Amino acid sequence: MTVQAASRNTASQGVTCRAVTKDYGSGGALVHALRGVELEISPGELTLLVGPSGCGKTTLISIIAGTLDPTGGDVSVLGNQLRQLSKRERTAFRARNVGFVFQQFNLLPSLTAAENVSVPLVINGVSTPEALSQAAATLKEVGLEDKTNSLPSQLSGGQQQRIAIARALVHKPRLLVCDEPTSAIDAKSGHAIMELIRKVALESDRVAVVVTHDPRVFGFADRIVTLEDGRVAGEKRGESAAADTESELKKESEHES
Repeated sequence: MTVQAASRNTASQGVTCRAVTKDYGSGGALVHALRGVELEISPGELTLLVGPSGCGKTTLISIIAGTLDPTGGDVSVLGNQLRQLSKRERTAFRARNVGFVFQQFNLLPSLTAAENVSVPLVINGVSTPEALSQAAATLKEVGLEDKTNSLPSQLSGGQQQRIAIARALVHKPRLLVCDEPTSAIDAKSGHAIMELIRKVALESDRVAVVVTHDPRVFGFADRIVTLEDGRVAGEKRGESAAADTESELKKESEHES
């Protein structure tokens, strides 16, 4: 296989954004959240999206995950042009292929840990007993095998986030999207969460992207992409990426204040 062909194949299995825009409102209230984003995210590596508040990070990953329509441009996810899918097709695509990890966990308070984790499987037509069995196995993978029958209110923030990750991974999605997964938990729990996410990201058939403001997790990244004013402002790789990115964001924050 030629290098060029390999590049095309990798792009088809990952995420490609071309001239992606997103506007909110109209007239004098028009807001340009994204202004022509150009970005490729490859499988087998952990990509972090960073940048100041309001730069478009959450909007971008919502479009990548298919929960938000772009105003313009094209988005290809795992070889699928999202704008060419009907609403029903896109919903089915997300159910099969996308796992979400949210900042606020979004666990259902009346369900046990195993029941919360089983939800994506049930949505995909798996029987309840089998879904609960697979949920229990996934909870074991994240170190919570003794919490299968616990309610969210009985668990710590770090434990709840691990349940949220188990829920995102139980149906073996090819795209994992995380929005500030460590901002609401302590450093030790955050480290454990990122270890789990990185383990998933390094699988050759998986794509993982994390939005974060948390400099504690920069060192887990293979690649750090900076967004600014709705555009990709730059990217860094290698051992110096974390330190350089933290320094740049700190300077931006000091300048804004």
